[in-house]
Amino acid sequence: MYEKVLVAIDRSENSKRALAAAHKLASLSDGEVRVLHLREQEVIPRMGLVADESPEEAHLWLESAVDELRNAGVKATGEVRNTIYGQAAREIVADAVLHDVGVIVMGSRGRSDLTGLLLGSTAHKVIHLTDRPVLVVR
Repeated sequence: MYEKVLVAIDRSENSKRALAAAHKLASLSDGEVRVLHLREQEVIPRMGLVADESPEEAHLWLESAVDELRNAGVKATGEVRNTIYGQAAREIVADAVLHDVGVIVMGSRGRSDLTGLLLGSTAHKVIHLTDRPVLVVR
């Protein structure tokens, strides 16, 4: 079905479900999963770039996800990358193109329709920016 699956994770419960869905998709075709964790950083005057998690926390989260997949018998790789707040969707789509993945899997934070409309959501932006199938997991 899909030989290469990209799963974009953050530290939410929905990311855990997205990881499980990516595992199932990859298992259907003996495929591989690429795990991407983006550290979004805000630009704050006089402080520069500020992230809500340390690089160590991000790498531990990613390593845990990759290990979980490998322990389940799935080929998996992962990467932590820094990005500016609001640019995560573009980074995810660019990564999907760069690594020629067949499907993007990601969690939805479950915001209300109004909040999603006003603020936008990363999943919504990815769906509109990519030419690949996107599986959004709640």
